[in-house]
Amino acid sequence: MDMLDDTPRGKSNRKLDAYWMPFTANRQFKASPRMLVGAKGLHYTSDDGREILDGTAGLWCCNAGHGHTEIADAVHRQLLEMDYAPSFQMGHPLAFEFAERLKDLAPDGFEHVFFTGSGSESVDTALKIALAWHRARGEGSRTRLIGRERGYHGVGFGGISVGGLVNNRRHFGTLLTGVDHLPHTHAPEHNAFSRGQPEWGAHLADDLERLVGLHGAETIAAVIVEPVAGSTGVLVPPKGYLQRLREICDKHGILLIFDEVITGFGRLGTPFASQFFGVMPDIFTTAKGLTNGAVPMGAVFTTDRIHDAFMNGPEGTIELFHGYTYSGHPIACAAGLATLDIYERDGLLTRAASIAPAWEEALHGLKDAPHVIDIRNLGLIGGIELASRPGAPGARAYDVFTACFQEGCMIRVTGDVIAMSPPLSIGEAEIAQLIGTLRKVLERTE
Repeated sequence: MDMLDDTPRGKSNRKLDAYWMPFTANRQFKASPRMLVGAKGLHYTSDDGREILDGTAGLWCCNAGHGHTEIADAVHRQLLEMDYAPSFQMGHPLAFEFAERLKDLAPDGFEHVFFTGSGSESVDTALKIALAWHRARGEGSRTRLIGRERGYHGVGFGGISVGGLVNNRRHFGTLLTGVDHLPHTHAPEHNAFSRGQPEWGAHLADDLERLVGLHGAETIAAVIVEPVAGSTGVLVPPKGYLQRLREICDKHGILLIFDEVITGFGRLGTPFASQFFGVMPDIFTTAKGLTNGAVPMGAVFTTDRIHDAFMNGPEGTIELFHGYTYSGHPIACAAGLATLDIYERDGLLTRAASIAPAWEEALHGLKDAPHVIDIRNLGLIGGIELASRPGAPGARAYDVFTACFQEGCMIRVTGDVIAMSPPLSIGEAEIAQLIGTLRKVLERTE
């Protein structure tokens, strides 16, 4: 397919068929493409020269905004010095330096970092560590993994298996066996238009006791949940829910894994969601904001308790038979270190705490807008649920998404939920622009 594209650099032919786009209706997109050609600060630039306010931090990942020369310079220097170094039986200084810096940001007790290439890889790594940890301690019968309905844990087979989004699962046939799921916590009949954590629903964590009774605690290795579910439509945990999960896991010797790929690096006003909620998992996963989206990378954090169980046997033994070609990639480490410098310099890992009240007020100001049936928020995350069109779920939100783009604002939709997670540097003026544009579009949407 040849398509014409009027860019600021002139008219040129662009072939679109070769690129099979991820999580995209390819034919629909290529009939009317939305192209981004630049990014700086809080804005993208479209191929027709318009400024687009970024209401999603890219894809939940550009927490510090766009176009930081410090990150570009760090990557450039590292490319000239050493483009790649193997991480199997070899090392390079930046990986150790980055791990140490990350450890200092993490909750007390998280002393070890395993580097991956993405959030999906981080999840599969965490699941494998959990299984291997029980085996290393002589409890090899603990092989069952517990996820949650409407959970999203990336697109590896492990992540899809413990995840609970039906479209992510139904297309791929057989997934991991020995997996079960907790019920989700979305209950608009009790919690519609809650500000922050909803009051109703902590008891839903007690379903873990039912699964223990069904399968036997001695068969369950780990429970994995997102502290705040993002890709499924911004599901905020009820008050006490995560605490209750922690208590039940402790009671039965089950590891608790937090998937912090979205909530990590300041999204809730603390470096990590575990610090916000005051609930410590045994393992937690990260990616996205780790390098401000500049270079793909992920990281899994563990405690001494997890790590040290592997450090037995002869010194020449490989303790964990797992890793990736790009674990601790020097370019990603350089980008990550520069990102941490920006977070620290600009106070971004705690800034959401101060801007969250204005964000909440603006979001809930849409309660009377057409089609809005629920609004959910926590930190600098917002979800606005729309009534579905009869027989066409998701169509209304998609129309809002495309109209907002034409009006100069980028949002994200999942089903009929509008999900927003702007850069942590957003100010009240940009919040007003984003929410004002959304209201205008909703008022003219059928």
